[in-house]
Amino acid sequence: MQKGFTPSWHHPCSTLCMPPSNSFYVYILRCSDCSLYVGHTSNLKNRLLWHRCGFASRHTAAHLPVRLVYSEKYEDEQTAIDREHHLKNWSRRKKEVLIDGDIATLRSLSKSRD
Repeated sequence: MQKGFTPSWHHPCSTLCMPPSNSFYVYILRCSDCSLYVGHTSNLKNRLLWHRCGFASRHTAAHLPVRLVYSEKYEDEQTAIDREHHLKNWSRRKKEVLIDGDIATLRSLSKSRD
């Protein structure tokens, strides 16, 4: 076995894996450096565990710990993917307003280029 290799059956997250659900989620994580990470998944709890173990993305692995600050639920994957791409193109300010739930400010920002 190669040095530093951990077989999947010994991986700390391997016992926490759950089957995907029939729903899809778009989520925002706040990382330790206060950066925001946007992603999508079919199993939010499982994906969050993988992020926290450092195996879901390079960005979140480099900025642990991470905290779930926002999520949306969708019935089909393509809609979730489209929404993820949409949010990734938003400014940080717009994402923060979404996380805060400030709909009035979000509408105002949506009319501007910010």
